[in-house]
Amino acid sequence: MTWLAVAGANQIAPGDFIQVDTGNAFLLVCNVNGELLAIEDQCTHDGSSMAGGCMEGDQIICPRHGARFCLRSGAALSPPAYDAVQTFPVRIHADNIEVDVPA
Repeated sequence: MTWLAVAGANQIAPGDFIQVDTGNAFLLVCNVNGELLAIEDQCTHDGSSMAGGCMEGDQIICPRHGARFCLRSGAALSPPAYDAVQTFPVRIHADNIEVDVPA
């Protein structure tokens, strides 16, 4: 795994998220009340991006069919998705938000 700088330390407001292209995958980096979390940006129901969806607390809602995913664990919380999405460690380092991504 490799730490990848994705944004400045204060660039993601609480309740908001950004989409990140790592070169190998798309991720969502989310700010849940000051806690930064990162998940794979691919709904396990149909493979679509969740970047057009909205956050509710520590959940993201897929805009296509309404599946909910836990931003902390990646768990699928409602149909039509049943499989979890991958999560990634996040840290603040040298005034940047960094995500530990597969090399």
